[in-house]
Amino acid sequence: MSIIRQPSLFDMHELYELEPTHHFEAVFSTIDLNPFWNLFDKPKKVGAPRELNYGAMVYSLIARMVERIVTIKDLIKRLKRDPVFRYDCGFLHSDQIPSEASYSRMITVISESNVMTHIHDELILLAINEGHISDENIAFVATHFEARDRAQASKKKEKQTPKKRGRKPKVEREQWLKEKQAAENARPIYEKEIVHQLSESVETLYKEAPIEPKWGIKKNSDGKNTFWFGYKGHLAVSTKSQYILTGIMTSGNLNDGKAAIPLLKKIDRDLPALFTAGLFDAGYDYEPIYQQLTNQNLQAVIPYNQRNEREVVGYDEHFAPTCVREHSYRYDSFDQKYKTLKYTRPKECTVCPLRLDSLCQMTFKIRQSTDIRKYTHPARGSKKWNELYKERTAVERVNAYLKEFFGLNNVRHRTGKKARLHFQLVTLVYNASKLAADRIRLEMEQHSLKTA
Repeated sequence: MSIIRQPSLFDMHELYELEPTHHFEAVFSTIDLNPFWNLFDKPKKVGAPRELNYGAMVYSLIARMVERIVTIKDLIKRLKRDPVFRYDCGFLHSDQIPSEASYSRMITVISESNVMTHIHDELILLAINEGHISDENIAFVATHFEARDRAQASKKKEKQTPKKRGRKPKVEREQWLKEKQAAENARPIYEKEIVHQLSESVETLYKEAPIEPKWGIKKNSDGKNTFWFGYKGHLAVSTKSQYILTGIMTSGNLNDGKAAIPLLKKIDRDLPALFTAGLFDAGYDYEPIYQQLTNQNLQAVIPYNQRNEREVVGYDEHFAPTCVREHSYRYDSFDQKYKTLKYTRPKECTVCPLRLDSLCQMTFKIRQSTDIRKYTHPARGSKKWNELYKERTAVERVNAYLKEFFGLNNVRHRTGKKARLHFQLVTLVYNASKLAADRIRLEMEQHSLKTA
């Protein structure tokens, strides 16, 4: 039978001081698990009662993440040997400890639903309402982790019939173009160019995201290619409070840039007008991402990624205008009304013999619409741009926490749906732990003010 968990009789601050092993009690208090109960309610009130305590099983999965228990088998051993741990998870003395097969069936049911996303969104709203997430910036990152599944051998490609030489007749060419366009329209949204995501809804982008394990490749810090078979977790993290605002798991071979617009659109729908800038690395330097940031009134802070482009004469590496002697103009301000960047004369102009010559302009004004990739607000190379980009280190710290302390690399399930549940559970427990720590910190501050 299921039981309703009662709040702890101890104050949370006292609980941490008296019994460190019960720190997951603070984590439980931040998560509303009511959506889970609808998945396991009996369709009819008649008949034999359920033998398993599904509520306690869900709490034990969360406790497993908090206590860094590697496998479900180890979790069951802990439940059998530790009566205090068993009671804290919500099991009654009369409840039987579930088997591995029971946990597997429960995980399958949860992975087929959307309750994890709903619970995570409610937790983020709770953190905002309590004042732990305020007006700040968002940093984006993609992190990879390996699958439990075994990599399948790639199928041999069939030999294509050689193309007919020469130009196609007009009728045949028109038919070929129609077939080509129909095949392009029928492709999944994530196989099309990124620009097609701008017109899609959040629900469509999240629903159609590929989640089956695939071979991925990336360059490490030494510039060498590393390969893995598995997935990518794409995260949007608040830079100051370091909460995971939203996330999406995809196949390991998906381009990082194709997950940016789904994350941005979800933030715009659920958390509008709360953030100032979007911080990315150079792998996200695509024009549709700039366009989506502009639509959400967010500043774009993305390093420019040159793609076989020639050097622009009259401009420096940050696309600021240069004078006759190739000194860069200084970024001055941004006109919000006309979306225009203003540059003023370089410092070197004060002693330049050409300062009074008609070749040197006093100021330059460049509209963002000239090229939204090159002319961002704040301007590339400016002090403000560099300060904002430094905040992106927050997302790397969160990435390290997920892998080293919350077991993101420890996928124990096969198939993409169960791996996605693992990813969602890891991010949920991380946010719950962060909220619990913020609550304790705030309580300690209030206590110190009262005693001062």
